[in-house]
Amino acid sequence: MMSWFARIMVWTTLLLAALSIAGVNITAFVASLGVGGVAVALALQNILGDLFASMSIGLDKPFEIGQFVTFGDVAGTIVHVGVKTTRIRSITGEEIVIGNAELLGNTLHNYARMEQRRIVFTFGVTYDTDASALAAIPGMVRDICDGTADVKIDRAHFKGFGESSLDFEVVYFVTTPDYNRYMDAQQAINLAMVERFADRNIAFAFPTRTLAMASPLTIARPPRDRAVAERTAHA
Repeated sequence: MMSWFARIMVWTTLLLAALSIAGVNITAFVASLGVGGVAVALALQNILGDLFASMSIGLDKPFEIGQFVTFGDVAGTIVHVGVKTTRIRSITGEEIVIGNAELLGNTLHNYARMEQRRIVFTFGVTYDTDASALAAIPGMVRDICDGTADVKIDRAHFKGFGESSLDFEVVYFVTTPDYNRYMDAQQAINLAMVERFADRNIAFAFPTRTLAMASPLTIARPPRDRAVAERTAHA
């Protein structure tokens, strides 16, 4: 594409030089070319924007065909990069066609170039869990993560006190960009936690409410009439 533009510029320059040597006044012609070029550029600015965006994609290579990208609410695999548009096969199956200039105007997430995936997940245990069991939970989770393939544990901590649970936070890395492998690892960790926690009688928390009912108060009623009031006072 750049070579094509260069050829046009070279041949246009040679043609104007030849006309000038032949004695033709090319000043007005060059001025008209400039005005016409501005008019054409304004009329074709969207097309030219996509064209230069296509050149930018070819030179900078933010993504390539076959790579999985996400931007906005779009997630899919690049299937074609054209002069004006790029086609993406979404995870739901349909093909999405987007202008190159609009595509580069978004923040792209290229998962094909991800070396590892950082995972953060939380869980909670019930408030009746004793202190020794709470202290043992981070170590148990670390052991589980160390025993899971393609998983590198970063940290596991007793995070805080929730409304109905004692909350823990775990951070680990999956050393492969494969999403299915990440889900396999998370599933293995979850199942191992259920088994290990059951052995220690540690229960996972769920939203609960405790209601305290106050006993009704006995309120003395005033006498119904004056006679009753006087007898009460005399007594």
